[in-house]
Amino acid sequence: MTIGEKLRAARIALNLSQLEMGKKVGVTERSILNYEQGKTYPQPAILKRLAEALSVTVSYLMYDEETDTQKNLEQELFVANAKSEFGYKGAKEASEAISHITALFAGGTLSNEAKDVFFRSLMEVYIESKADARQKFTPRRRKSRKAAP
Repeated sequence: MTIGEKLRAARIALNLSQLEMGKKVGVTERSILNYEQGKTYPQPAILKRLAEALSVTVSYLMYDEETDTQKNLEQELFVANAKSEFGYKGAKEASEAISHITALFAGGTLSNEAKDVFFRSLMEVYIESKADARQKFTPRRRKSRKAAP
């Protein structure tokens, strides 16, 4: 299925009109029509909002062969969390970590459950390490400004 077909199917499954969908995402009804017909492709920020509004992952929408609507949900949440906590640099680092771990497991014999446990552990360590580094390396004057009301 193409991204347009997936968008249309998910929108209809939620019983939303193109107008309602556009309002939820912050685009025009015409934009939704164009996405569904494959005339245009949504920008990354819009694609993310579409996925959120339709309760599917960006990975599901992006890849024609993907059929799992929740594929890579944990990874997407991890990157979003890293972005909200540490900005664009944190999101970029988180995405790179995911890419490296995915390459590490390529062709491996670990079960999906074992990979998930490893990945969850990695996410926790990454977030804790970034928070510790922020605490340790933030200059005192910036800490005092943040603490002041």
